Amino acid sequence: MPIKNRFSDLSGEITAWRRDFHAHPELRFEETRTAGLVAERLKGFGCDEVVEGFGKTGVVAVIRGRGQASGRTIGFRADMDALPITEATGLEYASETAGTMHACGHDGHTSMLLGAAQYLAETRNFDGTVVLVFQPAEEGGGGARAMLKDGLMERFEIDEIYGMHNWPGIEAGQFAMREGPQMAAADSFEVRVRGKGGHGAMPHIAVDTSLV
Repeated sequence: MPIKNRFSDLSGEITAWRRDFHAHPELRFEETRTAGLVAERLKGFGCDEVVEGFGKTGVVAVIRGRGQASGRTIGFRADMDALPITEATGLEYASETAGTMHACGHDGHTSMLLGAAQYLAETRNFDGTVVLVFQPAEEGGGGARAMLKDGLMERFEIDEIYGMHNWPGIEAGQFAMREGPQMAAADSFEVRVRGKGGHGAMPHIAVDTSLV
């Protein structure tokens, strides 16, 4: 008997979502259109709870499984913001917003999590609760921090949370994962150096900040 692949059935719809997000990118904490569409679809899927404006422009949804014996709550997270980059791909669904582009795949991440939400809300063939986290401002805006500050983990009692990033270098159908930190993060720091002036003929009694 052939096995029905529900995700294959949804692929066309997920692709359409992704292309729409790609054509209408929004920068960090400006994802009002994206968040609005995400919330609208989550409600349409029949999620048990949909919370908007979480962490400024984030969206959180809850789907409860058929069973609750485990008492576990697992979070799945996707980012929604784009980058301040001018698109020059020539695609028919290229960015319609000057100077803004989904160049890091967040349009795909959001669409994939929406597809997972639709499937989970339809089947509910799991024990426990799933919390879907659509995060704003991943690109240097501290969107995760804003959601945590709003009480994400405590309010929804999340035991573990998982995120996924597209990686063109990995063969289609393959996943790469590890426990703990992975990849790199951008950060900034400040160094203060105090020098001491002196005569060029007596550098040994001066402190040259250039050398330091």
